[in-house]
Amino acid sequence: MKRALLSVSDKTGILELATALKDRGWEILSTGGTARTLREGGIEVTSVSEVTRHPEMMDGRVKTLHPAIHAGILVRRDNEEDMKALTEHGYGPIDLVAVNLYPFRETIASGDVTMSQAMDKVDIGGPTMIRAAAKSHTQVWVIVDPNDYDKVIAAIDEGEASELRRELAAKVFSHISAYDESIAGYLTGSMEAQSLPNKLGVSLQRIQTLRYGENPDQQAAFYGHESPVGLSALRQLHGKELSYNNLLDLDGALLALSPFANTKGAAVCIIKHTTPCGLAVSETLSDAYEKALASDPVSAFGSAIAVNQEVDAETANLMSALFIECLVAPSFSDEAMTVLSQKKNIRLLIFPGTSEGAADFIASHGLLPEARSVRSVYGGLLAQTPSEPPSYGSIDTSWKVVTQRRPTEVEMDDLSFAWAAIFSVKSNAILIARDGGVLGIGAGQMSRVDSSKIAVRKADEAGFDVTGSVLASDAFFPFRDGVDAAAEAGVKAVIQPGGSIRDEEVINAANEHGLTMVFTGRRLFRH
Repeated sequence: MKRALLSVSDKTGILELATALKDRGWEILSTGGTARTLREGGIEVTSVSEVTRHPEMMDGRVKTLHPAIHAGILVRRDNEEDMKALTEHGYGPIDLVAVNLYPFRETIASGDVTMSQAMDKVDIGGPTMIRAAAKSHTQVWVIVDPNDYDKVIAAIDEGEASELRRELAAKVFSHISAYDESIAGYLTGSMEAQSLPNKLGVSLQRIQTLRYGENPDQQAAFYGHESPVGLSALRQLHGKELSYNNLLDLDGALLALSPFANTKGAAVCIIKHTTPCGLAVSETLSDAYEKALASDPVSAFGSAIAVNQEVDAETANLMSALFIECLVAPSFSDEAMTVLSQKKNIRLLIFPGTSEGAADFIASHGLLPEARSVRSVYGGLLAQTPSEPPSYGSIDTSWKVVTQRRPTEVEMDDLSFAWAAIFSVKSNAILIARDGGVLGIGAGQMSRVDSSKIAVRKADEAGFDVTGSVLASDAFFPFRDGVDAAAEAGVKAVIQPGGSIRDEEVINAANEHGLTMVFTGRRLFRH
């Protein structure tokens, strides 16, 4: 009789796995809470203490650290001396180990734990068992991810699956490495510093091999966390496989949408080369889309679009007139799917979970699962804590009106929108907006004045009258020339971080032109 040892902190799917194994004639060995769960589910279980002939000790700290367990896992079935030694000691082989470790990372993530509580969640027996099983993976199945349960059962039914066995063994060592790294990080720094630990380990698994990178002569792949999050959690409904550049643009689209997670109406973000070329909010999705597209319909060709509401038939019909690379939404109506799926090249994706949970997913983009963002440079990595997106519709109490004229209620709403909209624009960034829509964007320039001129020119090319609009700048104006240019174009209100040594000169310029200006005290660079 084959034997499986099941001992998991994450009980997802464990009853189904045990049932499937039991139906195939396997004996189930288990411990503590897992054994209780299985028995409550009607599964006959042999306690590990019956196998070891030794009771669990020290509140379960010692239960699987015994030769009866590890000899059963490590025995070489094709080695006569190994099998003889196993029999002489009255032990039997263990053919499958399904273990996931104590939730250490989840425990310390709460931030309100003592050292003793944290150390209680350092698993000893679990890593030892799965390391042993991974070492013996040619003869022992080892599973640390509940998502692999069905694959293993299918492989057991089909016979030998050496490639899957190697894949599962590799996953074990990645799993243990990430687990140990989180413990080391906790012990080498305070909780406040855990986002930037003394030693940074990155343990990711390959999700997809991509056709090529930014250009056809570059190889590329997409890597993600064991538990899908962010882009890896999106589900594709239609279209070709995502490319390297598609994924970059989708990341930019979700980042642009994040400040509008909790807006009561609809929000549409149109992204080209990772930065917005159109962004708008409105009562309906179709109107928000038309407003967003109007700001730069030329650049929107071949774009990635993120929206915060279900795509309906009316919006789908409008979108079908544009070549769109990727469209991500909480959901699509049946009518919208019928319209959009007629376009072979568009990639349609939805957020994980229900449409009702879309706001949480949107708001968390860039912030979870870890409180840091990492990017590569030649010779190493740069790491930083993520930038919290501004929230559209809420006025930060730290904002300060610095001009003689105060903004009107309408201007303040436009300033709030512009500040949220500029969050994802590449620096140097200038954005002109009015009535919940972007009129023009200048981005990625070496000079802030050049960005201002581009934003005005873009608005003019789109047929917008900038008179009475508002302007957002992601960093302070180093000279008054940016304010002079904005006033000449017809801008009436400006929002910027402030903090220049020439702030007084800039404020005086705004007063001379009758502008109102708000300092946020926060820079929004995105290099």
